[in-house]
Amino acid sequence: MLVNEQIRAKEVRVVDSDGSQLGIMSMRDALQKAGERNLDLVAVSLNAKPPVCRIMDVGKYKFEQSKREKESRKNQKLVTVKEVKVRPNIEDHDFQTKLRNARRFLEAGDKVKATVMFRGREITHPQLGQKLLERMANDVADLGTVERFPKVEGRNMIMILTPKSN
Repeated sequence: MLVNEQIRAKEVRVVDSDGSQLGIMSMRDALQKAGERNLDLVAVSLNAKPPVCRIMDVGKYKFEQSKREKESRKNQKLVTVKEVKVRPNIEDHDFQTKLRNARRFLEAGDKVKATVMFRGREITHPQLGQKLLERMANDVADLGTVERFPKVEGRNMIMILTPKSN
């Protein structure tokens, strides 16, 4: 953002602080008008012919902009990915515990990475892991949707669930 003497142009189109057009004038006259009002001349659009400058208080403008940035950062929610790991031959009670954790994570607004870990020759039966992950997706369907369907990566099968937006 160029201010006052930083602007290198012979003529500029000047816009007043209230948004009204003051017309095209020399740089010296524009700086004089801004000085009379104890404000700054700020380049708004340098690639226009002639460049457009606005008479405003730069300090106040920067403060307002930083305030808006802080507000927008405050409203952003950081989405974290929580992981639930299971084995293909998991017992029903253990599965219910893992399912309860996945539901809790989805309720908190976090993504859930459901992983089925295969050991040894279990990898020859990927349909067991597929069935397990589909069962989990069906059981949490009221809270979340499948973002990435089950897929084998190395010795693991991974599925990602995202919370439903209300």
